[in-house]
Amino acid sequence: MTNIGIAQLVAYCAIILPLAIFFGNYIANVFSCKNTFASKLLQPIERIIYKICAIDAAKEQDWKSYAVSMLSFSVIGLVFLFGILKLQNLLPLNPGNFPALGTSLALNTAVSFTTNTNWQAYSGESTMSYFSQMLGLNVQNFLSAATGVALLIALVRGIARSNANTIGNFYVDLTRSILYIFLPLAIIGAILLVSQGVPQNFSNYVEVQTLEGGTQIIPQGPVASQVAIKQIGTNGGGFFGANAAHPYENPTPFSNLLQLIFMLLIPIALTRTYGKMVGDTKQGWTIFASMAVLFVIGLTIVSITETNANPALAQYGITDGANSLEGKEVRFGVPASVFWSVATTATSSGSVNSMHDSFMPLSGLVQMTNIMFGAVVFGGAGSGLYGMIIFVIVTVFIAGLMVGRTPEYMGKKIESREIKLAIVAILTIPLGVLGIGGISILVPEGAASIQAEGAHGLSQFLYAHASAIGNNGSAFAGFNANTEYHNIALALEMLIGRFFYIIPMLGIAGSLARKQILPMSNGTFPTHGLQFVGLLVGVVFVVDGLTFFPVLILGPGLEHLLMR
Repeated sequence: MTNIGIAQLVAYCAIILPLAIFFGNYIANVFSCKNTFASKLLQPIERIIYKICAIDAAKEQDWKSYAVSMLSFSVIGLVFLFGILKLQNLLPLNPGNFPALGTSLALNTAVSFTTNTNWQAYSGESTMSYFSQMLGLNVQNFLSAATGVALLIALVRGIARSNANTIGNFYVDLTRSILYIFLPLAIIGAILLVSQGVPQNFSNYVEVQTLEGGTQIIPQGPVASQVAIKQIGTNGGGFFGANAAHPYENPTPFSNLLQLIFMLLIPIALTRTYGKMVGDTKQGWTIFASMAVLFVIGLTIVSITETNANPALAQYGITDGANSLEGKEVRFGVPASVFWSVATTATSSGSVNSMHDSFMPLSGLVQMTNIMFGAVVFGGAGSGLYGMIIFVIVTVFIAGLMVGRTPEYMGKKIESREIKLAIVAILTIPLGVLGIGGISILVPEGAASIQAEGAHGLSQFLYAHASAIGNNGSAFAGFNANTEYHNIALALEMLIGRFFYIIPMLGIAGSLARKQILPMSNGTFPTHGLQFVGLLVGVVFVVDGLTFFPVLILGPGLEHLLMR
């Protein structure tokens, strides 16, 4: 890592950690029904929403009812967005006169934004009207992120409660997530982005003369509002096809820093929220430390790889990796591209400010591994932490086997039901990458999307399927995603990646809520401290490493060896 990269990382940590602690405490107070500095303003609005929607805020749900409410809400949102995309040509705010999306692309996009994946098999500026971007995609950016936070809070209640049959009310948790967390942050974020030159207008596309004497169409639109929530909610879907590499989405070094802060703020803050809500802040710090270790390992590998010379460019006299800017964000330099690539794959954000397809093979391996971990290295808004808690349960079970006693976590015995549900959730990612992905590469229509030969072509293919099933949404580039086959196959993977993970997790929440909290004894295995951090990191590596190691060796691993 270069000195500039180290300085940027230190400055970033100095900003993000105090903010995360503050917002972590704030979010804990919101879901513990304690007064916050925003309560006087937002509580009347909250009550009005409950009254209009006929929500009984005092009535809680068991895990099955919570799951049914979440699924019903998600299906309605999916159908609503699909309808907007299919009727786009008839709806207002369409200065580009874009036609309706094809059925498979509309389905893929609706599933993508409903599941917080934001996989884009389209270029927004040449496909989507302002109406579709705002009322369709942007609304789902709020709803899908808020759903993730609501589900995490339900799991936290399951861990914290004793002899309980309920884990909260989905609609109340959803409302509070949007009203108290995402909406205020998105408004502030949009204003800051507008100050940096990000457009927020309804103007017609502008036709300009180029220096060569030709003409070029410059898209406009309500960009800042979408960029703000796509990063804050770890959604990642850009207003433009080039995403944060587009100067309208990311015009200045400050906007680049701001979006990196937005990307990691909620995932880090929720580890603090977790510690506060379970009554043991050490548990939150332990999970944060485990995530941070995995993040730093990935960041270190990518930094070293990208700052060393690329052998393929040595013949052109480029022997310094710091000058190997092909595929990187030339305005901000290699360190900024490196940090963003690790952050976006670790958080399930999926936004990009550079092309991952152009990174060195080992960098691509890290990016894919981050996603294949289940995006638990901070992860998405809510989804990253509940994914890591599932790994915590597995780790506690393994530790219990090692010490020869019934595993316990937070005073509750971890039994066969919780372990079976945890394993079902963990197997979701392999089901998509190795299962559906393996079938797809054997189908001519699936393999036809690969545009590169050999190991790199396999890397492109693996990345696409990992991104879909991992609900990340970023792309390796060089992969033709907008085909009838992959629009449907990847949509199926996105649904599996979201809901096959959520349902077992809610089952764990319901099971733990019914258990009695037992006092800790001398024989209780401690779930905080460096020893547990090391064990948890090891379990994440072993579980996913053993699963994906063979196919990763054939893709980025082999490409690295061939390059050398």
